[in-house]
Amino acid sequence: MISQFFVLSQRGDHIVFRDYRGEVPKGSAEIFFRKVKFWNEDEAEEAPPVFNIDGVNYIHVKVAGLYFVVTTMVNISPSLLLELLQRIARVTKDYLGVLNEDSLRKNFILVYELLDEVIDFGYPQTTSTEALKSYIFNEPIMVDAGRMPPLGPAAMFMQGSKRMPGTAVTKSVVANEPGGKKREEIFVDIIEKISVTFSSSGYILTSEIDGTIQMKSYLSGNPEIRLALNEDLGIGRSGSSTHDYRSSSGGGSVVLDDCNFHESVQLDSFDIDRTLHLIPPDGEFPVMNYRMTQEFKPPFRVTALIEEAGPSRAEVLLKIRADFSANVTANTITVQMPVPSYTMRASFELEAGAVGQTTDFKEGSRRLEWNLKKIVGGSEHTLRAKLTFSQESHGNLTKEAGPVNMNFTIPMYNASKLQVRYLQISKKSKTYNPYRWVRYVTQANSYVARL
Repeated sequence: MISQFFVLSQRGDHIVFRDYRGEVPKGSAEIFFRKVKFWNEDEAEEAPPVFNIDGVNYIHVKVAGLYFVVTTMVNISPSLLLELLQRIARVTKDYLGVLNEDSLRKNFILVYELLDEVIDFGYPQTTSTEALKSYIFNEPIMVDAGRMPPLGPAAMFMQGSKRMPGTAVTKSVVANEPGGKKREEIFVDIIEKISVTFSSSGYILTSEIDGTIQMKSYLSGNPEIRLALNEDLGIGRSGSSTHDYRSSSGGGSVVLDDCNFHESVQLDSFDIDRTLHLIPPDGEFPVMNYRMTQEFKPPFRVTALIEEAGPSRAEVLLKIRADFSANVTANTITVQMPVPSYTMRASFELEAGAVGQTTDFKEGSRRLEWNLKKIVGGSEHTLRAKLTFSQESHGNLTKEAGPVNMNFTIPMYNASKLQVRYLQISKKSKTYNPYRWVRYVTQANSYVARL
C-alpha cells in the first residue's frame, strides 16, 4: 500500500524517513520538495495535497510547518492516506507534547518507534494513542514550548505572560511533571471556523459555522466525564429536534444543522438534558463536530469600494468594524484584495494614529495586503489605497478587482453561542479536584466581501 513515509522541514531537510517496500526510486523526497516549492501548474500558488510524478503518487499534508508525506505506486484512496497522515501527526504530537522540527529531531528514536507500530510493511495498523502506549517504551525529551516560534494565529492564546496553544497543551500524554508527579488536568476547546460573504453594501449573503469540541485529558484512572451543553440546543431544522429551527430567532436558543460524535461518547441522556457522557481516551480527539447555517451575528463588518480616479488610476477604500464586546480582542488579522492585472503600483494611507498595522502590494499575485496585529471589540479601522495602472481601464473595475478576503483569530469568543455549562469529572475521592480548562476560539474559514 504505502511505499515510503517521510517528514521534511520547510527547508526540505529529512527529519524522518522510512522506506517500506524499496520500489520508489531514490531521491523521491528531493523530487517532492522541489515540485512543491516551485509549483506553478494551472497558475495555482500551492501544490495540491495529491499529485503524480513519473508514476509515483505523492500525498502530503502540512502540519506546524512540516511536510508529512507518503508515496505509493498503486491506485489507492487519497482520502484514506490524507486521514492517515493527519492521525500520524496527531499521535506524534500526543507523545512529544510539541510538534515542530526541534521536537522531532530530539525524539527521532521515539518517532521511529511509533512509526514501526503505526505502519507495518506499508499497511496501517493503529493510530490510537491509548493503544500504542502498550508498545512504546521510550520516554519523550521535552522541548521548551516558551522558545517555540508561533505555529500560526489559530494556535495561540494569551494567559498572563504565558502562551498556550489553543487546540492542545504543550506536553506529552506519557510524560510526568518533574519529580514524577502527574498534574491532573483536562482541556476542552470549542473551535469554530466561520464562513461569511458580504454584498458590496455590507449585507450578509451567506453565513456558516463549522465547529468542533476538542478535548485533551491528563486525568489518571480514566474517570467518566460529563460535558453539559446549552439546555436549549436544537439539532436539525425538522421537527425531529426538540427545538424548532425558527425558534432560534429571538429565543436565544442555538440550533445546529447537524453534528457527529466521537465513538467514546454515550448519548443516552443527550436528548433529555444535552449532556455528553464519555470516558476520554489518551491523546487529543474531537468530542463533537457540528455545522450551523442559522443566521448569526458576524464578528466583523467588512466593506470595500473601488472607484476610478483618472484614466489610469483608481482609489480603494477598505473599512473593518468589530461588532463584538470591547473586552474581546482579535489577533493577527490579514486582509487581502486582488486588484486588476494591469496594476503597476499602489500607495497606502492608514488612519491617523494607526499602531501595529502594515500594508503591502504583492506584485506577483497582484493583490493588496493589510495586516493588523490586533483589533479591539467596538473599534473601526480604515485603509485607503491609490492604484496606478499600466493602461487605461476600459471595463468595470468591480469585476476586475476583489473580492476582499479576511483571516483572523478571536480567542475566548464563539459566534454560535454554543457553551459548556459545566464539566463534571466522576471520581471516588472527595479530595480529587483536577484542573478544568474550557476555552473558545473563532477563526475565519472564508470571510469575503464583494465589491
